[in-house]
Amino acid sequence: MLPLRCHLNQAPPQVLCRFCAVMGKLQSKLKHSTYKYSRPDGIIEDRIHTKAFQEYTPAHVDTVSVVAALNSDLCVSGGKDKTVVAYDWKTGNVVKRFRGHEREITKIACVHKSNQFFSASRDRMVMMWDLHGSPQPKQQFSGHAMVVTGLAVSPDSSQLCTGSRDNTLLLWDVGTGQCVERASVSRNLVTHLCWVPREPYILQTSEDKTIRLWDSRGLQVAHIFPTKQHIQTYCEVSEDGHKCISCSNGFGGEGCEATLWDLRQTRTRMCEYKGHFQTVASGVFLPRALALMPVIATSSHDCKVKIWNQDTGACLFTLSLDGSGPLNSLAVGDTISLLCASFRRGIHLLRVDHSPGLELREVAAF
Repeated sequence: MLPLRCHLNQAPPQVLCRFCAVMGKLQSKLKHSTYKYSRPDGIIEDRIHTKAFQEYTPAHVDTVSVVAALNSDLCVSGGKDKTVVAYDWKTGNVVKRFRGHEREITKIACVHKSNQFFSASRDRMVMMWDLHGSPQPKQQFSGHAMVVTGLAVSPDSSQLCTGSRDNTLLLWDVGTGQCVERASVSRNLVTHLCWVPREPYILQTSEDKTIRLWDSRGLQVAHIFPTKQHIQTYCEVSEDGHKCISCSNGFGGEGCEATLWDLRQTRTRMCEYKGHFQTVASGVFLPRALALMPVIATSSHDCKVKIWNQDTGACLFTLSLDGSGPLNSLAVGDTISLLCASFRRGIHLLRVDHSPGLELREVAAF
């Protein structure tokens, strides 16, 4: 068999043109991403990935504000195009689009082991959807005076807690759609809500730099964590309910950290994760199967996703998604996959590799 080069030299011009077009498309999928690798001797190396990744059917036509995992195959996302999208990220296909909101989607909350999920929006509304039901909302929740910025479902899915920039938290009966409790705290501009697994408690972050723990039984503040120096943008609770992460805004390395807190009796600060240079927008606890030690991941407006040793605060890996703009949201897809919503380039599918060391690479974008 002749080498490919010889075949091409003998090929007619139209064949060469088709070949060049195909090669151009393949080359367009070769993306450069930079990352830092911690060698065993402690030296930090800058490395560059140049790997092909798949470009799936886009989920949205504009900025993606939030992504959440519905199950190990499907994610639900929302953004500036006002749509909620259920997406099969393993095959690269849109499963269903849901329309009903009049403005940008701000939050998504999925019901555990269910096909149902909730969306919040700048239109001050919260809507409940069913993957296998109508493309119209199953239930609507209206009660806030400003954009809804917090959304959390109780472990038994019977209650929904919402928060807003109007300084209020509302507790809803999911079955009836009725508000059953209301609480207001001056200057408590809610940025995120998270329900503690198997507990009646709701964790909340705020623009007043405070992290509050609410008791849903009466919707009263049960605990206030030590005030941070910067606005708290996000919170996440571990699966066992023993720990939580909060994230800080900032710029130029000031602030820009994630903090690990003990949710048990001491409720003290356990560790801080510093290394981002802009606002940290999201943080997640990664599955224990990923590494020998417990690890967390954070995403930031500096276009970087970082993996950290949960116990020591050491940064194990940094992936830069150049050109994506602020990385708004992170979600765990399965035991080796992360989903990252970005300002400019849709949703990134990231894969954790174990050799050499612990690495993170982009495998698809949609």
